[in-house]
Amino acid sequence: MPATPESPAGPTREFAANAYDGFAEAYEAENETSLLNAYYNRPAILDLAGDVAGRRVLDVGCGAGPVFAALRDRGATVTGFDASAGMLKLARRRLGPDAALHQGDLADPLPFPDSSFDDVVAPLVLHYLEDWTAPLVELRRVLKPGGRLIASVNHPTVYTLLHQDKSYFETVQWSYDCDFAGQKAVLTNWHRPLHAMTDAFTAAGFRISVISEPAPSPDAAKAFPEDPAARKRFMCFLFFVLEASC
Repeated sequence: MPATPESPAGPTREFAANAYDGFAEAYEAENETSLLNAYYNRPAILDLAGDVAGRRVLDVGCGAGPVFAALRDRGATVTGFDASAGMLKLARRRLGPDAALHQGDLADPLPFPDSSFDDVVAPLVLHYLEDWTAPLVELRRVLKPGGRLIASVNHPTVYTLLHQDKSYFETVQWSYDCDFAGQKAVLTNWHRPLHAMTDAFTAAGFRISVISEPAPSPDAAKAFPEDPAARKRFMCFLFFVLEASC
């Protein structure tokens, strides 16, 4: 994914939500079968979640609902949360009229009582945020003591591999071009070094249980026989399991 120059200022909440509204259908179509999502990010998140039967799970950044659907199929009671109305419309189509779906922004307080969930999954969400402080505190608040936050983010080496003249140690905004099922889009994320991530987690009251750099799903090589990344370990995302301190 070729990178574009950093933007001088961060996107507004409206930009972030409306950007996904503009390519929601294409994003869903691409991610249904893509190497990075269908054979890498989603399997890793679900593997880390493990047995969720009977657990209450909040899917933050649920998008069109593929992780929600997989967790529900495994016996969890799932609630979805996303900023994009367009993505939630697709999630409703996938999940049915009774699915618990909420629109909102992680920059605001979450619309759930304290200790509402056993687990929170946040796949590829946090790297859209410049400041993790308040969002992590809110995610900690809605988890029961001992509950888990299972998250994935861009691997911190990705930014410096694409910008070899930039500093790994700074928290900086960057943008890159994407092609979702033939539709062009630009995504804007925040790079932060690993120590900034772990410091933010512990400051919010989480204990780091797992830091994972998994390989793609074993099925990836069959689905993408010509892609070397499908057969080898590659560090595109970084995965965490965090426990809410009692």
